[in-house]
Amino acid sequence: MDQSPYKPQNKIRIVTAASLFDGHDAAINIMRRIIQSTGCEVIHLGHDRSVEEVVKCAIQEDVQAIAMTSYQGGHNEYFKYMFDLLKKYGAEQIKIFGGGGGTILPEEIKDLEDYGITKIYHPDDGRKMGLQGMINDLVQKCDFPTGEKSIKDIKKINFDNHLKIGKLISSAENYGSDNLKILKEIKENVAAKNIPVLGITGTGGAGKSSLVDELVRRFIMDFKDKNLAIVSVDPSKRRTGGALLGDRIRMNAINNNRVYMRSLATRQSNLALSKHVAQALDILKYSNFDLIILETSGIGQSDTEILDHSDVSLYVMTPEFGAASQLEKIDMLDFADVVALNKFDKRGSLDALRDVKKQYKRNHNLWDAKDEDIPVYGTIASQFNDPGMNNLYKHLMDLINDFSKNNFSSSFTFGKELSEKIFIIPPNRVRYLSEISENNRNFDKKLEKQIAIADRLYVLNKTLIELDDEKDLKNKIKDRIDDLKLDFDSRNQKIIDEWKDLNKSYLNDFFTFNVRGKDIKMATSTKSLSHSRIPKVVLPKFTSWGDIVRWSNQENVPGKFPFTAGLFPFKREGEDPTRMFAGEGGPERTNKRFHYLSFQLPAKRLSTAFDSVTLYGNDPGLRPDIYGKIGNAGVSICCLDDAKKLYSGFDLSSPSTSVSMTINGPAPMLLGFYMNAAIDQNCEKYIIDNDLENEVKATIKGIYKTTDVPQYQGKLPKGNNGLGLMLLGVTGDQVLPNDVYQSIKSKTLNQVRGTVQADILKEDQAQNTCIFSTEFALRLMGDVQEYFINQKVRNFYSVSISGYHIAEAGANPITQLAFTLSNGFTYVEYYLSRGMSIDDFGPNLSFFFSNGIDPEYAVIGRVARRIWAKAMKLKYGAGERAQKLKYHIQTSGRSLHAQEIDFNDIRTTLQALYAIYDNCNSLHTNAYDEAITTPTEDSVRRAMAIQLIINKELGLAKNENPLQGSYIIEELTSLVEEAVLVEFDRINERGGVLGAMETMYQRSKIQEESIHYETLKHTGEFPIVGVNTFLNSKGSPTVIPTEVIRANTEEKDYQIQMLNEFQKFKNKVSKKALDSIKSAALNQENIFEVLMEASKHCSLGQITNALFDVGGQYRRNM
Repeated sequence: MDQSPYKPQNKIRIVTAASLFDGHDAAINIMRRIIQSTGCEVIHLGHDRSVEEVVKCAIQEDVQAIAMTSYQGGHNEYFKYMFDLLKKYGAEQIKIFGGGGGTILPEEIKDLEDYGITKIYHPDDGRKMGLQGMINDLVQKCDFPTGEKSIKDIKKINFDNHLKIGKLISSAENYGSDNLKILKEIKENVAAKNIPVLGITGTGGAGKSSLVDELVRRFIMDFKDKNLAIVSVDPSKRRTGGALLGDRIRMNAINNNRVYMRSLATRQSNLALSKHVAQALDILKYSNFDLIILETSGIGQSDTEILDHSDVSLYVMTPEFGAASQLEKIDMLDFADVVALNKFDKRGSLDALRDVKKQYKRNHNLWDAKDEDIPVYGTIASQFNDPGMNNLYKHLMDLINDFSKNNFSSSFTFGKELSEKIFIIPPNRVRYLSEISENNRNFDKKLEKQIAIADRLYVLNKTLIELDDEKDLKNKIKDRIDDLKLDFDSRNQKIIDEWKDLNKSYLNDFFTFNVRGKDIKMATSTKSLSHSRIPKVVLPKFTSWGDIVRWSNQENVPGKFPFTAGLFPFKREGEDPTRMFAGEGGPERTNKRFHYLSFQLPAKRLSTAFDSVTLYGNDPGLRPDIYGKIGNAGVSICCLDDAKKLYSGFDLSSPSTSVSMTINGPAPMLLGFYMNAAIDQNCEKYIIDNDLENEVKATIKGIYKTTDVPQYQGKLPKGNNGLGLMLLGVTGDQVLPNDVYQSIKSKTLNQVRGTVQADILKEDQAQNTCIFSTEFALRLMGDVQEYFINQKVRNFYSVSISGYHIAEAGANPITQLAFTLSNGFTYVEYYLSRGMSIDDFGPNLSFFFSNGIDPEYAVIGRVARRIWAKAMKLKYGAGERAQKLKYHIQTSGRSLHAQEIDFNDIRTTLQALYAIYDNCNSLHTNAYDEAITTPTEDSVRRAMAIQLIINKELGLAKNENPLQGSYIIEELTSLVEEAVLVEFDRINERGGVLGAMETMYQRSKIQEESIHYETLKHTGEFPIVGVNTFLNSKGSPTVIPTEVIRANTEEKDYQIQMLNEFQKFKNKVSKKALDSIKSAALNQENIFEVLMEASKHCSLGQITNALFDVGGQYRRNM
């Protein structure tokens, strides 16, 4: 196959993005890089983009094509809506390309291409054509010019005709010499218009795009009747002619009808501006925009070309410019009207501000000016509502107002305070990861010394036994023993003294231990069919004291520090680690699946997958790009009633029920729904126990009057006793006295078991379901944990710190473990900085790992437990409960292949074996067909059967510490433990987890490891059976699913109708609740406490949008 890049004949511009509510941006990132290197100008929008956003961008940028990935379902509606919208806006010449792995089925590809989509690429296309071959095909189909050789109808142009403006700028770019006369006319026409141009330039990486976005956001809020245009220039690559036009990805505020944006490539690699900038500015002035912002490419310090085009100029730099003498070399400090020192949270920023102000005074001969009057502002554009940004905006508007005849007098009033970073981790604690590495290594070093002493003591004690009459020698040996004991830890002596008794205790028929004040008595063995006694825990037959000390401090029995072998002395009987996984359609369908999977099983451990509409904090709606995603690849949940229906028939307060919710950004809202559902279940029990049903029914009828009360759709499934459905449409506080309700609420919060994923750090590192800015999301999580402490929520995990998505994005097992644990310690440091006690919040933290078939996965749990326990006990002084790292593990989604899918169950079985032998706390085995579709009932049963067979039938699994004593396991444990500590040091060098995220260290490392794996898979160096070796006679093509599970229109329509009725009925009370959320956020109160009330009356989307207003929306990274 020919893999040499196609050479385009025209300047090709392409918009790339991932579809709405879709975080899978790795593939489109690789594709857009290859498209660039094939000579195209790429406007990359990143993940989670609506059809309207993409189409408006494509029209404004006047591109030849849109290239999309869609992995999250809803692709049929998404692509067709895109085609329809382009047609509606008169831009049907823009071609649409797409891909979505195996999720877009061959018959759907045919249907979409017949509809008008240019090409949807299937994995088999990739195998035939190769990556470059696919891109060549795409670029060749787009190789036609944009713009007009002869511009016509310029009188029709106005600021709201984005299509015409886009074409006009392309005409100037591509056919400038053919249109000289008309462009000259435009220039002469705008000369007297007095439309201000704000020119922004600065060094690369200074944060200009984020800063522009913040200026635009304030401008739109400040001036309700003014229109704004942005021209952003990025450099072209001299070698390929391609360019990355990367400013749009950072901007949230431009998605507004009053904003037009055009990205230009320099098309000459040595200039900061395109030669067509002047023409673009003239065209925008001719279109009657009120203000134009011109942003240049950040390619150097000295470029002043922007001054030729701007009326007010802003120079953006960072505090990291080096020595103060460097400032003398920056020409823009001579000419800029205003200077922004962005990223003002960096070290030395106050000194930098002083130095830049001094230089500005020198350059402008302002020797007598006061420091506060010098137009140099420290800003943190990435921080929500930053005071420095507020002051910069106000000053720029004053300058624009002075220049312009139009009124640009800002209504905003701000104080004069400096930008101040709201630190998540206090600066004096940034070294926390290296402190943990040092702590754990010091423990090991001290232990080695203790082992050496123990060995000598053992030898000397044995020698004493052998000697009969040598009194003097015996005394000398006793003296030596006494000397050695001075350096020997008394705890280690206690271990040696009690070693025989410990061994005996595991040989008794029963073993008694205490959990949270309750004595638990467990059998210590099982009997095989051959009547052999199979011990559950086996201790080593050591006699040497050194071996005993090493084993007891590094391994130990399950349930004892450092918990390498497990957290509890024995596994709980009647509760396997098996999880029932479901999520599809509406809440009723997923409820039925849960009851089907858990029927007759003693423990109900429910893992919930939510659809992408819910994952991104949105409400279901009729708009096609939303509609297509409702209930696909997860369950649609948008209000409290949905949560009640979803978990109906499961007693959420029972010790045998545990619910895991795979949700991230909107975790606090889903947690509010869940907790209120559990509280209302117990209100329902109280109503039944006290014969209050008729009274409560009458109360509900009185509340709803003539409106229909919400109902569970369809018949209840087998096993569902209806618990949780009595109070649909209302909450317990509306039907019971307040004192009764508050008592029930308090007891419920003490009892409820489960976990919510919520881990926002891994979102920014790998998965992209962030919806809020990192700082605000962490604050929300801290509020949840604080609420849990105040309300004594002891059995529910406030966050499941996840490595699964880091592994899914391509990280190897060591990186997954290191990043996940470092994220965990970041939460520890953040919660400590908020004044919480480690023993109060430590037990509320849990972890979630991906499994795999790499050798390191055999020890991932034991290494995690060991590192966590040593750090929590010795570094943070935590008690035993907080030392125990609880983890859920899921078999690898990355090892589910769309070819020979039956083989996936073999891989899953081997991974389940790893996890169960490693004493995981809970396990989810993936269904073999998950590589190609939402799992069917049968495939999920098969996946559960894998672990049930291991737990119930596999003889060796009756033993609970089978890995202990294996040389290779011990070697792997030491190797992986040290590798994780080395990675901690690397992250520490970059300023801890949050500092490393700023430089995108984690993201880059994950992508490198992903590409390494994919390359070895592609070349065949890493053999995968049924994928690149041992192929069947047909070449093992991608398997087409026989049953495709998708939400049906009835379910989708019902969700939308139910939501509309809910919002209408709750209209007045929801407005008050949303205002109270905003007030709590702005006044630094506990948001989750208010959210617990608001989640009774507001929908998910309403709460998300209220929090956007006060918490700052997530800003995407390239």
